[in-house]
Amino acid sequence: QVQLVESGGGLVQPGGSLRLSCAASGFTFSSYAMSWVRQAPGKGLEWGSAINSGGGSTSYADSVKGRFTISRDNAKNTLYLQMNSLNPEDPAVYYCANWATPGWDPRATTRWSRYDYWGQGTQVTVSS
Repeated sequence: QVQLVESGGGLVQPGGSLRLSCAASGFTFSSYAMSWVRQAPGKGLEWGSAINSGGGSTSYADSVKGRFTISRDNAKNTLYLQMNSLNPEDPAVYYCANWATPGWDPRATTRWSRYDYWGQGTQVTVSS
C-alpha cells in the first residue's frame, strides 16, 4: 500500500536549520509531483512548497521562500525539505503529500482533496 513517512523534525533554536525527509513507497514516486504542507497549533493547513516529478521545477509560499528548499531523489524515493533561518512562525506539524499528476496545479495548492496521499507528519519546534 502507499506510504509516505516523514522524519527529521525536532527542536531547533531560532535561526537554526533542519532537514526533513519523506520516504515514499507503494507507488511510482518519480511519476508524481510532491508538496510539503504544514499545520501550526490551532491553525489550518498551510501549503509550503511543491516540486514536479522530475525535480526540475519548484514553487514556494511567500512565508518560506528564500529560507526553505524542496528537493527529491527519485532513485531513493525520497522527498526533502531543507529549512534554514527557522523562526517562531515556523513551528508546525509538517506533512508531505503527493499530487496525482507529474506537475502541480498552482491554482489548487490549497485544495486539499487534490492530494492523493499524506504522511503522518513530523513535528518541528522552534524555541530558544
